[in-house]
Amino acid sequence: MTTLPDIPPYSINKADKEKLLSPILTALSRHHYSCCPPYRKMMDAIGFDPARDYPYPCLPFLPVQLFGMLELRSLPQEKIVRTLTSSGTSGKMRSQVFLGRETAANQLNVLERIVSSFIGSRRMPMIIIDSESILKNRKQLSARAAGVLGFSLFGSERVFVLNDKMEPNHSLLESFLKAHRDGPMLIFGFTYHVYRFFFKELEKSGLHPDLSNAVLIHGGGWKKMEQESVSPAVFRKSASEVCGIHRVHDYYGMAEQTGTIHMECEYGHYHTPVWGDVIIRRPLDFSPAGIGEEGIIEVLSILPVSYPGHALLTDDTGILLGEDDCLCGRLGKYFNITGRIEQACLKGCSDAYEE
Repeated sequence: MTTLPDIPPYSINKADKEKLLSPILTALSRHHYSCCPPYRKMMDAIGFDPARDYPYPCLPFLPVQLFGMLELRSLPQEKIVRTLTSSGTSGKMRSQVFLGRETAANQLNVLERIVSSFIGSRRMPMIIIDSESILKNRKQLSARAAGVLGFSLFGSERVFVLNDKMEPNHSLLESFLKAHRDGPMLIFGFTYHVYRFFFKELEKSGLHPDLSNAVLIHGGGWKKMEQESVSPAVFRKSASEVCGIHRVHDYYGMAEQTGTIHMECEYGHYHTPVWGDVIIRRPLDFSPAGIGEEGIIEVLSILPVSYPGHALLTDDTGILLGEDDCLCGRLGKYFNITGRIEQACLKGCSDAYEE
């Protein structure tokens, strides 16, 4: 249903982006209205008109928590090829995201385009800061497993350096580094896992592997990091001091919009790609906030065809920093995350490991 625009991820300005996304996102709203009965009931209740053409900031959105309350899919069950789950740290509100073949393929396509624009298209030897056992069920994946599976596309050779108890395998890491010490490497993991089970464990062991040729991509887990008073600056300092890693990119994303991630640039700003957007909304009336104004983050994506996840109000708060004028040169909105909505359900996109 959705033909992906074949353009670079950060290549169009505000006016062109609205022209591009509005008809696609409106068509997705009509599609889900026709194919997902719970979505149709909710849209009828708020006065959505499927015959109207909407600019995408005016399209109705769903609170992301609904994916833990309702079965929201726009395909028959027999056409669902994979189900993603995302559970909160409390074990409640377990979201289910139903993927059809087209949606799953588009997610991987867009993820590859976004990440390649940061690290290049050449595959590299890859260190995954996780246990390989999380991939044992490919039909039903946790959000954490889906992230590992998606990013593993960028590895020419992959090694999982944590065992099932989330302990680092030092000998495996050493042999991998010995084989690939002369070239670039990619490291991927969820933020809390990388810090707690890799950096801190290496530090305790007195080991300092040379990863100065590596680029680290990490995401999620900031709620637990904040609880331990670990800021992004502390995380980056640990990466540098323990392993010599200087190229670090965080990303903002969630199971309900897998693929459409918002990567962190060299200046510490999250960037929206051409296949999606963010809108910061005022909490009192949900109107779009201005630059520099804190509000609730809405995420939009043209990828979800098999489920109505194209316009979602998240549990996160953020600030729009600007549009089309980041010093890194990428066009589109750029923003920062400031926290979580007070009393929001604690959902972990990394399905965080519990002790």
